[in-house]
Amino acid sequence: MLAMEYRGPKRVRAVQKPMPEMKHPQDAIVRVLRTCICGSDLHLYNGNVPDTRVGSTFGHEFVGEVVEVGSEVTKVKTGDRVLVPFNIACGECHFCRQGMFGNCHESNTEATAVGAIFGYSHTAGGFDGGQAEYARVPYANVGPTVIPADMDLDDAVLLTDVVPTGYQAAEMAGIQTGDTVVVFGAGPIGIMAARCAWLFGAGRVIIIDQEDYRLEFARNYSYCEAYNFKEMNDPVVFIKKITDWMGADCVIDAVGAEAAGNTMQTITGRKLLLQAGSATALHWAINSVKKGGVVSIVGVYGPTDNLVPIGNVLNKGLTIRANQASVKRLLPRLIDHVQNGIINPKGLITHRLPLEEVADGYRMFSAKLDNCIKTVLLPPTANQ
Repeated sequence: MLAMEYRGPKRVRAVQKPMPEMKHPQDAIVRVLRTCICGSDLHLYNGNVPDTRVGSTFGHEFVGEVVEVGSEVTKVKTGDRVLVPFNIACGECHFCRQGMFGNCHESNTEATAVGAIFGYSHTAGGFDGGQAEYARVPYANVGPTVIPADMDLDDAVLLTDVVPTGYQAAEMAGIQTGDTVVVFGAGPIGIMAARCAWLFGAGRVIIIDQEDYRLEFARNYSYCEAYNFKEMNDPVVFIKKITDWMGADCVIDAVGAEAAGNTMQTITGRKLLLQAGSATALHWAINSVKKGGVVSIVGVYGPTDNLVPIGNVLNKGLTIRANQASVKRLLPRLIDHVQNGIINPKGLITHRLPLEEVADGYRMFSAKLDNCIKTVLLPPTANQ
């Protein structure tokens, strides 16, 4: 089958790989119909995530058709079209029973902090992802969710990560009616978080980024204010100034490990890898939120250490909430929102490429070329 293969930092290609095989009676094999390049895939692509091994296939956002199921699979059947959450979750452990599917205690034998994730290094379990013609899906009674017959596949594929992560970012921010919400990062997750902030009652939503085309997209898609931090002397002072010197009620870090804007953070976190990525956006979030405010973190940071102003967290009395999105918990509500026109996921898609051009897709997204916001990859099997 055709699949994306990682060959080292900034080197990916489409190659022929063996078909995935069933390894457990609760497995399913899915013929991939849509798959995406995620902003967090760029952390892998750029070499920022430990134990990202040559030969790996990325891709934690995909939908497809079930072509084979194990003997213990009862929730899906051959021929079902399913969306596959990026979390791999057993559904039965202590954390899954609490709805914390991103923190499954059984699926990832390689780490104790994070549950398993499709196509996201061996620190997240070492499972191949969905940037391929076919993918093996463990725990098929838990993750795969049948796509409603009237739902566009382009909407469905963004329900595997982008929409739930953006929604949970707003949910974790504890937004109260009339709150001012600041989102750092105008990638797909940040744009979705800004859009979802309104659903929780925000009175004002502000997004900060350094790319004008992304800021313009955010204004139109998320109906928010959008500002370029390169035009500010200090983003923290700017936010305080436009919030009567109080700070924002809630701040969302939707950037993570590859944040720009601070030379020291960039050198130590992105160049020398002395810390788990550049924590610039997290510094700005902590320092620009009001006293007693909430910082919500969905931007990805690699294990294990970052230079973070924890003293300011204490002295300002902040609440920090962070997690991988629990996609399975959120899906019923989000499917309903999509069907009722409250959220328009496919409106984020700017580029569609055949899987054969995956290398060009990564280069374009990483270099922010051609006003790229979100790319969907179409495997050859999508046309069968």
